[in-house]
Amino acid sequence: MTQDKNDPSARQSEGLDRQVDRLEDKRASKEDARAAGDLRGQRARSSAEKLLTRTTSGAVYAIVTLVCIFCGPLTTALLVAAEAWLCCSEFYRICRMGGRMPNEVLGLAAAMLFPAAAYLQGFAACTLVVLLLLMACACWYVFAPRANVADVSVTAFGPLYTSLTFASIIFIRKYDPGMTGALLTLGVMLSMWVNDTFAYLVGSAIGSHKLAPRISPAKSVEGFLGGLVGSVLVWVLLSVFVLGTLSALSAVLFGLVVGIAAVIGDLFESRLKRGASVKDSGNVLPGHGGLLDRSDSMLFGGMAALFLLYFGGIL
Repeated sequence: MTQDKNDPSARQSEGLDRQVDRLEDKRASKEDARAAGDLRGQRARSSAEKLLTRTTSGAVYAIVTLVCIFCGPLTTALLVAAEAWLCCSEFYRICRMGGRMPNEVLGLAAAMLFPAAAYLQGFAACTLVVLLLLMACACWYVFAPRANVADVSVTAFGPLYTSLTFASIIFIRKYDPGMTGALLTLGVMLSMWVNDTFAYLVGSAIGSHKLAPRISPAKSVEGFLGGLVGSVLVWVLLSVFVLGTLSALSAVLFGLVVGIAAVIGDLFESRLKRGASVKDSGNVLPGHGGLLDRSDSMLFGGMAALFLLYFGGIL
């Protein structure tokens, strides 16, 4: 028995069917966007999850760093040794993806030795490790038929770039085993972290002139200058509250040099990744990428700070 179309219940049923059809059509039209995760709700949820992940991993990294620095030179050396080893490992990963075949056994061993030498003996011991590394690489090249000069070069460069430079933090921390040394070490690291933060904030707000468009398109000249202001500010505070013998003029100079060195380190690592078509050096820090991504500015900036403090008569 057919239902009368003039029947109110029939008309209501047809109306519900049309609404259901429209909803199904609307859902079907968004299926591709849903599969790609491009719906507004999906984007908002993804952004919130990434921010939470980045904030959490960054907080853990900062807390561990602070605890190790304030506990003393030994814990600082242990932290640097672990981070240098990871950074060197990530550097070799980038090299492999770029077609090179480094000897990771030699390189990673040297990456562990540099922090140990810096903590136990100092500059002379680090020089000895450099000599041993070069001799080991030379022997590998002589006795391994598959080794070529490019592979030997990246093998030797890896620990020099990631570990010897990172050991500068240990030298600075050994300046004083107490609170003064801890505050100085923290201040040096803060000058580079604040440099990155100010560069991002200023660049996002008013950045219009690209600093290195082919290597790091997001960096701007305005952000670079803003980062230098942040670095100088931290060094001025160090001269006031920690290093009473450091003049204001020297603090400004130190801030500028360390800030510039930190940016060079950042751009250098970006160039390495771009050459190998790699987005992140690793995934040890969720939301940040690899440890080398997090520490790239610290490597050159820390070494610059060490020599400035040394030749400036502070260390």
